Amino acid sequence: MRQSKPRHALPGFKTTMGFTLLYLFLIVVFPLLGLGMKASTIGWTRFLELAASQRVLASLRLSFGASLVAAAINGFFGLVIAWALVRYKFLGRRVLDVLVDVPFALPTAVAGIALATLYSRKGWLVGFLTPLGIKVAYTPLGIIVALSFVSLPLVVRSIQPVLEEIDPQVEEAAALLGAHRGQRFLRILLPELAPAALTGFALSMARAVGEYGSIVFISGNIPMRTEIAPLLIVTKLEQYDYAGATAIAVIMLVFSFAILLGINLSQYWRRRGSVPALP
Repeated sequence: MRQSKPRHALPGFKTTMGFTLLYLFLIVVFPLLGLGMKASTIGWTRFLELAASQRVLASLRLSFGASLVAAAINGFFGLVIAWALVRYKFLGRRVLDVLVDVPFALPTAVAGIALATLYSRKGWLVGFLTPLGIKVAYTPLGIIVALSFVSLPLVVRSIQPVLEEIDPQVEEAAALLGAHRGQRFLRILLPELAPAALTGFALSMARAVGEYGSIVFISGNIPMRTEIAPLLIVTKLEQYDYAGATAIAVIMLVFSFAILLGINLSQYWRRRGSVPALP
């Protein structure tokens, strides 16, 4: 007797793939194509002139540099937070788990106001930081703080599921065989956590590069010092300099795409065994 094909809750492959491609083209591809077409009307000479201006270079350097530092900070503390949430049972653990996602729930402008309330000249923490010689508001440090705040959940949520899948008994077995904590981390945990940590790092940096709302209140927006690239784009749009805004947007798009592509390629090569495993 001929067996009937199993019925699935969702339509078949062709239908779902068609809707997937249609949605991605409408939401992602077409806007990016529009940006590319707008940039093509500028001309290479004008595009290079706009991209090479000192103000644009300073804003790009600050945006990508601060995003890199913030992603690195979140990479370390995100691992610590995920470890605490997964491996330990303590009072208030569920509350802490919910607090990790607060930066996602808050509008970025609200996050910026909250950070300014803490770190501005009359902020709550200024009395503690000033004697130490630490100034946060209207400095690159304030931008790093804001970027770390908004992108931390991406690292924690990338590492947390992987930690939950690692059986603690594997570490216990290694300890019984004489491996100390450093060896257990390097040989057992790190190979499993590295892809997730790398993904969280890339997502955190990509999120930070395009951040705007949480930074404008705490950075001071000083040209050549604390002016980020997204703010410069808005400034040029307000001045009806659409060519300059498009040039900066294309540069940010290319760099962000290169970062994500590099991370995905490194993970692919690692899965294929082309990249040697960490000792």
